[in-house]
Amino acid sequence: MNKRRKKFGELFKELRMATGLTLREFSSKHKLDAGNLSKLERGLLKPPQSREKLTEYAKALRLTESSDAWFDFFDTASADAGVIPEEVMSDAEVVDKLPLLFRTLRGKRVSAEKLKELIRVIRGK
Repeated sequence: MNKRRKKFGELFKELRMATGLTLREFSSKHKLDAGNLSKLERGLLKPPQSREKLTEYAKALRLTESSDAWFDFFDTASADAGVIPEEVMSDAEVVDKLPLLFRTLRGKRVSAEKLKELIRVIRGK
């Protein structure tokens, strides 16, 4: 059974609730607009793509920088906006291999050697 990936708003709300604060308390404490956060949590507002705004949110949500939860937060924002994360796009070798990844994701046959090369690039080796 496939588990559905959480949308950014759902993830944000879950993380905000884990802080023990209501939406209004959280907004007030971190000087954020409660109306916009409400729209964000309900999926009526797209996730921000500004690294600064996402970092502000991540820190307010008590996410540890460079943790799996941190990267999941940023990656979910990118996925919901339909963009490739900027740190992926800043690596020329990885960008070079993206067409191979896309082809693989579409279920097209790719040689074992090409897959090994893709894995090596992704792992940074």
